[in-house]
Amino acid sequence: MSTSPSKIQLIQPDDWHLHIRDGEVMKDVLADTARQFARAIIMPNLKPPVTTVDLASAYRTRIEASLQSLGVHSFTPLMTLYLTDNTSADEVRKAKAAGIVGFKLYPAGATTNSDAGVSDIQRCYVALEAMQAVGMPLLVHGEVTSAEIDIFDREAVFIDQVLEPLRKDFPELKIVFEHITTKQAAHYVRDAQTGEKNTLAATITPQHLLMNRNAIFAGGIRPHNYCLPVLKREEHRIALLEVATSGSPRFFLGTDSAPHAKGAKETSCGCAGCYSAFNALGLYAEAFEGVGKLDKLEGFASFFGPDFYSLPRNSKTITLVKQAQSIPAELPLGDATIVPLRAGETIAWSLA
Repeated sequence: MSTSPSKIQLIQPDDWHLHIRDGEVMKDVLADTARQFARAIIMPNLKPPVTTVDLASAYRTRIEASLQSLGVHSFTPLMTLYLTDNTSADEVRKAKAAGIVGFKLYPAGATTNSDAGVSDIQRCYVALEAMQAVGMPLLVHGEVTSAEIDIFDREAVFIDQVLEPLRKDFPELKIVFEHITTKQAAHYVRDAQTGEKNTLAATITPQHLLMNRNAIFAGGIRPHNYCLPVLKREEHRIALLEVATSGSPRFFLGTDSAPHAKGAKETSCGCAGCYSAFNALGLYAEAFEGVGKLDKLEGFASFFGPDFYSLPRNSKTITLVKQAQSIPAELPLGDATIVPLRAGETIAWSLA
């Protein structure tokens, strides 16, 4: 990585947590993503969910057709499967052979299109045993869904009730604690004892590095800052920034960019998700620069993700320049529009 006060050159990053949806919407999301990232882990929470290798293969074909229509030939979708109570060991082994990079654990009802998610983690133990045996990572949306647990506490409770017992039962299973939002999660991953092989990592989004929960209520309800897991207090944002910029290989980039049409966000029961795909790298650069740690950005964005997934690092470089970028108020999304994160604002870093 080379840096100057006005320029950052780094190995091209990957996005280790991305929602691109399907159909015409997908093309717009892919265009924004492929402009910055070489690869991205594609989330499987479609309707119906991507639960089998055959469904993932068909989804990949649609993605590749969309990329071809855009004239994009340098972006690789990394496919995942949606873990259910009924996922078999055979499907796990088939997924490994097909190049699927992981299974996604959504606790039932935790987020968008998670109704088919896992009702009880112990119902998945046969699949988890097979995943541990073949070296298939488990990608975790780490929240409990019990109505009696306060929404701001659900990640911390998940660590105690689900993640810690799971890691004791499957000590060699590789786990990615995705889009962490709390000091408890940051410190749990930072301090975890994993033996010789590191089996635990976490992704962090730009919105959780840059905003606390006040951003949802600044002068009124701000639906485009509403995501799940929800933004937390300032002390949690600071803890996330500390681990993200620490140089620890356990933390890496995952935007959790989630496209929802403007009308689906600005309604009586709006969808959860922030759309950061348009300007993600500029947002991450802003967060790292804010604490004087731009020199740590390349590890977080470009190195630690592929290392954890046992994939080669990219060789191509990209350049960010200290040049003000105005974020549009709206962007096209299929036959609708979407409001990107920081819409109508100016950010300091742009892709050269």
